[in-house]
Amino acid sequence: MIEKMKFVSITGPREDIDRVVNNYLSRYEIHLENALTELTDVKNLSPYLEINPYKEALSTVGSFYEEVENPEQASAKKLPIEKALSFVQQIKDEADVLNKTRQELEEKRDSLAESLRIIYPFRNVDFDVQSILKMRYIHYRFGRIEKDYFDKFKTYIYDNLDTIFIKCDEDDRYIWGIYFVPVHEAQRIHAVYSAMHFEKIFVPDQYDGTAKAAYTALEAQYKKTIADLDANKAARKAFFRKNASDIVSCKHTLSQFSRNFDIRKLAACTHGDNKEEAAADSKPKEPFYILCGWMTEKDAKAFQNDISGDSRIFCLIDENEQEDAHKTPPTKLKNPKLFKPFEMYTKMYGLPAYGEMDPTWFIAITYSFIFGAMFGDAGQGLVLLIGGYLLYRFKHIDLAGIISCAGIFSTFFGFMFGSVFGFEDIIEPVWLRPMDAMMNVPFIGKLNTVFIVAIGFGMGIILLCMVFNIINSFKTHDVEKTWFDTNAVAGLVFYGSAVLCIGLFVSGHAVPGGAVLAIMFGLPLLLIFFKEPLTNLVEKKAEVMPKEKGMFLVQGIFELFEVILSYFSNTLSFVRIGAFAVSHAAMMEVVLMLAGAENGSPNWIVIILGNLFVCAMEGLIVGIQVLRLEYYEMFSRFYKGSGRKFEPFCSKNK
Repeated sequence: MIEKMKFVSITGPREDIDRVVNNYLSRYEIHLENALTELTDVKNLSPYLEINPYKEALSTVGSFYEEVENPEQASAKKLPIEKALSFVQQIKDEADVLNKTRQELEEKRDSLAESLRIIYPFRNVDFDVQSILKMRYIHYRFGRIEKDYFDKFKTYIYDNLDTIFIKCDEDDRYIWGIYFVPVHEAQRIHAVYSAMHFEKIFVPDQYDGTAKAAYTALEAQYKKTIADLDANKAARKAFFRKNASDIVSCKHTLSQFSRNFDIRKLAACTHGDNKEEAAADSKPKEPFYILCGWMTEKDAKAFQNDISGDSRIFCLIDENEQEDAHKTPPTKLKNPKLFKPFEMYTKMYGLPAYGEMDPTWFIAITYSFIFGAMFGDAGQGLVLLIGGYLLYRFKHIDLAGIISCAGIFSTFFGFMFGSVFGFEDIIEPVWLRPMDAMMNVPFIGKLNTVFIVAIGFGMGIILLCMVFNIINSFKTHDVEKTWFDTNAVAGLVFYGSAVLCIGLFVSGHAVPGGAVLAIMFGLPLLLIFFKEPLTNLVEKKAEVMPKEKGMFLVQGIFELFEVILSYFSNTLSFVRIGAFAVSHAAMMEVVLMLAGAENGSPNWIVIILGNLFVCAMEGLIVGIQVLRLEYYEMFSRFYKGSGRKFEPFCSKNK
């Protein structure tokens, strides 16, 4: 069902808004609207503009919250806002020290890593690096050269140059080394090395001793820095572990106060007196805030009683049942616990508009019933029932609750069909066995009974959906959809007459005469054909018939043909209920055959795996097929789903 809503307007002194929000509104669910948009007939209103003083602190504590391990397990406590703000600043100062230390260590680590990367290929050079870097009459270069070029250089060029190349390291592609040249030959020999793709590596003068000693010292510093970073990380974890409870408490407090403060975005303010008016009036006018929104009827009455003794807050409840066009209430669903998981399917299609029928109870009953008929097995049904219930009980998964309800009807139809984990010789069927039950249909012959029952069930469901459409349309004063549409009174009479005649024919009773049939079928079709002009006539519009009458007739004929065809196809869609009931029994027969159950010594592993496979695969397929029937064959006839969600300013804190 849909909760009944009341439009409330709340006002009081401008500076009193925080007290009202924290002491009163935070205890109730209210869907706030923009006061400036809603109160268009009130003059001299302005937005309530103030900067949120808690936003920065909330952002800060939010970053701390992300570093807390398992924050949901931390015990939160109520804190005064002043204490929360003070603690956030305190923890920020302590965290900044840790952050600064970490940043410095990371910069040092990166610098050492770069130095190690440069000196690594030359670590085996047994020369004082500083002595090389300070040479005045000999040029040097550190670098690397590709192996292919080095072989050519060594073979054809090296012996003809005044240069010394000291090989330091190599890998699959490169050779690292140092070459020395006299000053007077430097330019020419540098050019030769460049032509051989020698890549120069800049070595800063920060290294002391031999390359090996420098590398060893740098490596030791690097390892110490890494250890310091790990210690900083551990200290940071311990810090947030120690303060986890306070961080979570601060976040909850600041979130509440920040959210409460942001209510100003939806508030409007009246203007106080200007200086001239204030001077002229001995009692100047105080500016007021105005908040407006939707509350459930129950909450609205409780709220009004709650503030009855408070002289600084005023509440007006709109008692007009016929809301204005711009005051369309949001939708809040309220269903029994058994039906509540099925709200997921309703919301997937669309929330019902306020005043529209809530189809949750309908989809809960029909979905579970049809699923059970298509998946009738007492053993597998109990598995779905128990498994779904446990998941819904401990994990609060709506789909699990739906599966559990479907399992109830699967178990029920399992007894009706006499099937327990695919075995049909354990219990006798209360009703019939889907694969064996047959019945004679006039002019057709033998058909499976479950097919006939499925079609009959589908006819009943379609008629019921038409009734729902008539009720919904009557509430919204939609003349066409109430009387002349395919799912209106005209469609109900036509389809109901067809169902009656088919029922009489199948059961062997006499069908009404031609004149009666002409009235039963002809009159509703005429109403459907002329639905547009008839609607215009009832609504007393100036133009009853469309101007292009020829196009109207052609279009009407084709639409009428489509209507008749849709009735036929929609009815046949329900055959899938019987088809899946039969296919389920057939699949379990295959499982038992593969397990060798006919020999009296079945392979229980095959039976268990087969049942699990059927439960998973066919259960998924059946679930989707039933949902298709719900949406396309049922909801499309009476349900729009054009409502907007009830979004409370905050949940109840009771």
